[in-house]
Amino acid sequence: MKVILLTDVKGKGKKGQMIEVSDGYARNYMLPRKLAQEATADAVNTMRMNDKATAERQARERAEAVAISKQLRELTLIVKAKGGGAGRLFGAVTTTEIADALKKNAGITIDKRKLVLADNIKNVGTYTVKAKLGYEIVGQFTVKIEEL
Repeated sequence: MKVILLTDVKGKGKKGQMIEVSDGYARNYMLPRKLAQEATADAVNTMRMNDKATAERQARERAEAVAISKQLRELTLIVKAKGGGAGRLFGAVTTTEIADALKKNAGITIDKRKLVLADNIKNVGTYTVKAKLGYEIVGQFTVKIEEL
């Protein structure tokens, strides 16, 4: 019997896949537990439409990530932090502060967990920050730390 998986089933396949299983396994195990549905013409059509919609969504998200990456490449962000003189800061500049400054100054919203710092920023100066934008696209931008 052909079925379409509604969830990932260990040893059988991933969600959305159409697989061939024995009639008893499908009727007695998969269908009652809502792990799969029978592969009727309507279900197959719906599965194909969902696959097409997912592919379009992923293409759109990838294009947005590339556009943001290009914006970031040309960006120099200025972040002000309290300092104790001699180029040292009180504490460190965090990814949260950088994400807030990025949203406020450049209008680009990036989650703080997607920002990657090489080292902690504890001194005044210029640093390179990487942003993981998804789909293996990484944008880099420059952050200039100034003392208040």
